[in-house]
Amino acid sequence: MAKQKSKKKQADKNEGNEVVSGPISVPKNYVPRLKTKYQKQIVSTLQKEFRFTSPMRAPRLKKIAINQGVGDAVADRKIIESALGEMTIITGQKPVATHAKKDISNFKLRKGVAIGVKVTLRSDKMYEFLDRFIATALPRIRDFKGISKNGFDGRGNYTLGITEQIIFPEINIDKVNKVRGMDITFVTSAKNNAEAHALLREFGVPFKKEEDDKKGNKKEEIIQTVARKDTKETKKKD
Repeated sequence: MAKQKSKKKQADKNEGNEVVSGPISVPKNYVPRLKTKYQKQIVSTLQKEFRFTSPMRAPRLKKIAINQGVGDAVADRKIIESALGEMTIITGQKPVATHAKKDISNFKLRKGVAIGVKVTLRSDKMYEFLDRFIATALPRIRDFKGISKNGFDGRGNYTLGITEQIIFPEINIDKVNKVRGMDITFVTSAKNNAEAHALLREFGVPFKKEEDDKKGNKKEEIIQTVARKDTKETKKKD
C-alpha cells in the first residue's frame, strides 16, 4: 500500500511539471511594441529633427541580417546543425547554411561544404528581435558601456559584431558546445549616417555618447541639404 501511495504522489508531481509543447497562439490584432512606437512617435520625432516636409521621407528599418561563421564545421558536420538550431531559437526563424564557393587547401576546405549560417528578418519578426536584442541581450554583455558608432557604412546601414551567442537568454548555456560570435546588420532606408543613427537611437539602441561619427557627417549641413532637396522637389511638382 505504501508503495502504491508513493507512486501516485510521483505521478501527481510529474503531471504538475508537464510542459505543454506546440505552437503558441498569438492574437490576430497583435502588433510588435517597437512597430507601434515607430508609427506613433519615431516618425514625428525624425521629421522635426531633420525638417522633413513629408513623414514618408523619414527613414525606416527595412531588415535585419544575421550571419555566423562556423569554421569548425569543416571537420564535423554536426556543428553546423547545432549552429542552425541555436540561430532558430534566437531569431524565431529557420536560417540557411552558407557554403564555400571554392576549394582552399590551406584550410582543408572543399567547395560546397557548409561553413556558416545566415538569416534575414523582416516585418514583425524584425521588430520582435530588435526589442529582445535591446532589452535583454545587450545588458548581458560583460562590462557593457554602449555600442560603437563606427559601424555605419555611410549608406544608412549599421553592422554590429557580437563575440558570444550566450548573451541571448533563449540559449541554454549547458547545451552550448562552443561559444561563437555573429554579425548583425541593420539595413535602413536612411541616406546618411546621421539619419540612420537617429533612427536606431529612437528605437533605444544604446550608443556610446563620447564617440563622434566616423564619417564626419555634420548634422546641420545634412539638415540643410535635405531641406534644399525637398524644396526643389516641391517646386518641380508645382
